Amino acid sequence: IQKGLRMLDTGKRGFVANRPEDELDHAAIDQLLSEPNEERIFAINSAFEAGYTLEQVHQLTKIDHWFLQRLYGIFELGNQLAAGHAAGLEGLETKLLRDVKRAGFSDQQIAVKLLGEGNVKADELLVRARRKALGVLPVVKQIDTLAAEFPAKTNYLYTTYHGTENDLARETAQSVVVLGSGVYRIGSSVEFDWCGVQAVQTAAAEGYKTIIINYNPETVSTDYDVSDRLYFEELSFERVMDILDFEQPGGVILSTGGQIPNNLATRLEEAHAPILGTSAARIDEAENRHKFSSIMDELGIAQPRWKELTSLAAMQEFVQEVGFPVLIRPSYVLSGAAMNVVSNNFELEEFLKTAAEVSAEYPVVVSEFIQEAKEIELDAVADHGEIISYAISEHVEFAGVHSGDATMYYPPQRVYVGTIRKLKTIAEKIAKRYEISGPFNIQFLEKNGVIRVIECNVRASRSYPFVSKISGNNLIQKATQILLGKKVERDESERVYDLPFVGVKAPQFSFTRLPGADPVLRVDMVSTGEVGCLGDTAEEALLKSMLSVGYKIPQKSVLISGGPIKSKLALLSATELLVKKGYQIYATQGTHRFFAENNVPSSLLFWPDDHVEPNVLTYLKEKKIDLVINIPKNLSKGELDNDYKIRRTAVDFGIPLLTNARLAKAFIQAFCTLEMKDLKIKSWNEYKAM
Repeated sequence: IQKGLRMLDTGKRGFVANRPEDELDHAAIDQLLSEPNEERIFAINSAFEAGYTLEQVHQLTKIDHWFLQRLYGIFELGNQLAAGHAAGLEGLETKLLRDVKRAGFSDQQIAVKLLGEGNVKADELLVRARRKALGVLPVVKQIDTLAAEFPAKTNYLYTTYHGTENDLARETAQSVVVLGSGVYRIGSSVEFDWCGVQAVQTAAAEGYKTIIINYNPETVSTDYDVSDRLYFEELSFERVMDILDFEQPGGVILSTGGQIPNNLATRLEEAHAPILGTSAARIDEAENRHKFSSIMDELGIAQPRWKELTSLAAMQEFVQEVGFPVLIRPSYVLSGAAMNVVSNNFELEEFLKTAAEVSAEYPVVVSEFIQEAKEIELDAVADHGEIISYAISEHVEFAGVHSGDATMYYPPQRVYVGTIRKLKTIAEKIAKRYEISGPFNIQFLEKNGVIRVIECNVRASRSYPFVSKISGNNLIQKATQILLGKKVERDESERVYDLPFVGVKAPQFSFTRLPGADPVLRVDMVSTGEVGCLGDTAEEALLKSMLSVGYKIPQKSVLISGGPIKSKLALLSATELLVKKGYQIYATQGTHRFFAENNVPSSLLFWPDDHVEPNVLTYLKEKKIDLVINIPKNLSKGELDNDYKIRRTAVDFGIPLLTNARLAKAFIQAFCTLEMKDLKIKSWNEYKAM
C-alpha cells in the first residue's frame, strides 16, 4: 500500500511520515473519514495519531478490520522507528530495519522518523548507506504469469524485502536501462510511453539488452515482451538505484520518460549512475526557471521580462512595471502544474501560495504574459550541442493555452520562412550552450517579428510521436543512437516543408466526466488525450481532427459570446461566413451590440444572471443551439464565474464548446469551405507515397 501511494506521484512518501500539514481537529478527521475522498487514507493515519481506536475508525469509514489492522501495523512500526530518535542511525537494529522495509517504508520515510524533517534527501542517503552496511537489500523476483501451473520464464520483475534470494542473476550482456513515464495523468501519458518504447527498440536493434523500469499496466512499455527485462517498480531515487546496483547497466536513459525521470537526474548523477546524454547540471539549468532565464540573458536571446519571486511586495512592484497579466512559473513541473496567468492582485496572492507549495525547494519566477502572440514549438535532437534533426510545429491558438491542450499544425502553415530561420539560429545557440546530447524541445513566442523563448525542456516532449510520424523522421530513434554513442549524420529536416499534406493534432477533453469543472483552456493542461489527422490542406486536416475528438458541424445555429474586443474582431469575418451559409447567429449583449455596429445580423440572448428571457441557459437546455463559442473576457474571478454557467451548461448538455477565438475561427472557416464529402479517406501509405 505504501509503494502504491508513492507511485501516484502526488508528493506523498507513503502512509506515514509525510510532510507536516496543518493539524486536524477531531471534527475535520471525522469528516474526512466518513466521506470517501482521495485524502481519506492519510486521514486514517491522522486518526491513529490522534488516539482513535481501530473500532472508531471502522465505524466512521466502514473499511474492513483486516485492512485497518494492517494500516495500524504500519503506523506502529513508524512509532517504533520514532522511538529510536535519540539513538539515531547507529542504534537502528537490523530486525527493525528489515521489518519496516517489509512494511513498505522507503529510506526517506525511515530518515524522517529517525532523524526528523531536516535535510531529508541527505538523511535518505545516510539511511541507504546504513541499510547496505547491515546487508538489508531487496531481492529481485519474477512475477508468476502462469498461476503456478508451470515455471514462469517471463522477465516481468519486481523487487521485495519478502525474500532471501534473487530469482535470476543480473544481466551480463551489455545493457541499457530506460526509465518510463510512471503514472498516467493529465500531462504525462501515452506520448512519453511511445518515446520510451522507441528508445528500447532502437537500443535492441543496436545490440543492447534492454531493461525498462516503469509501473503503469496501461502502457506498452510494461508489456513484458517489449524489453529483455521489465521491472514493474516505482520510479524513485531509492528503487532506481537498487535496480542499477543489481543490474550494473552500461547506461541509463532518462530523456524519453517525461518529467519524473528528469527530476531524478541530479541525484542519480551524484550517486554516479551512468546517465546517457545531457548532464544533470545542464538539465538543472534548463529546469530551474531562474537559471534558465539568466542563461537566455547571457546568450542575448529575447524572453518575456521576468523576476525571481522573493516577496509579494517585490512582485507587486514588478507588476506595476510590466502590467497585468503576468505568468507565475515554478521549477521542475510538467503540464503547467501550479503555473498560472494572473490578471489582478487578488489572484496574484492566491497563486503565489500554490506555486510556493508545488516546488518549495526552488524559487518561483514571475514573467510578463504577452498577449496575441503566436506559439511555435521546435522538437530536436542534438549531439554534443550540434543539432542533427528537428521539427517545427505551430499552434492554432495564440500563446496562453498549454502546449498539451493546443491544436497544432505540422508542418507550420502560417509561419514566415524568415521566422523559421531565426528559430533555428536560437535553437542552435541553446543546444550549444547546454551541450545537449539527445532530445530537447523549445517553445517560442512570435509577435510582430520579435521571437522570444518561453522554455527549453531537455527531454522528449509530448509532440515527438506526432512530428515523428507525420514527417517519417523518427526523432527518438536518432536521439537514442546518439545517446548510445553512435555517429548520426545531420539530416535534411528542412525538406518537410515540401510535404504535400498537413497533419493536425487536436486535444481530447473529458469535461463531461468532471462535474463542475470549468471547461476553459489556460496555461495548465486539462486535456486527457489527442488525435492526429492528415489532410491535403490545413482546413481538411483541422476539420477531420475536430470531428475526431467529438465536435460536430452545426446544423442551424451558433451562439457567440465574443469576450474582449480583439476576440470579437477576430471572429467577425468568420461570423459573416456563417451568416452567408445560412446559420442563425445568437449573441450575448456585448457581442450582439458589436455585430449590429458591423452590420452582422444576430439575435440577442440574455446572460444567465439576468434571469430574463430569451436567456442563454434556456436555449442551451432546450438544445436550440448547435455550437457555443464563449471567449472569456479576462481571467478575473467575476468574469470567469459569469461565463462559467454558459460553458458548463453547454458541456452538460452535450453541445460542442470552443473557448478560443483563433481555434473557433479556423474551425468555422474549415466547415464553411468544406463539406463531409470533401474529406478524403486515404491510407497512411497513400500520403507517404506523395
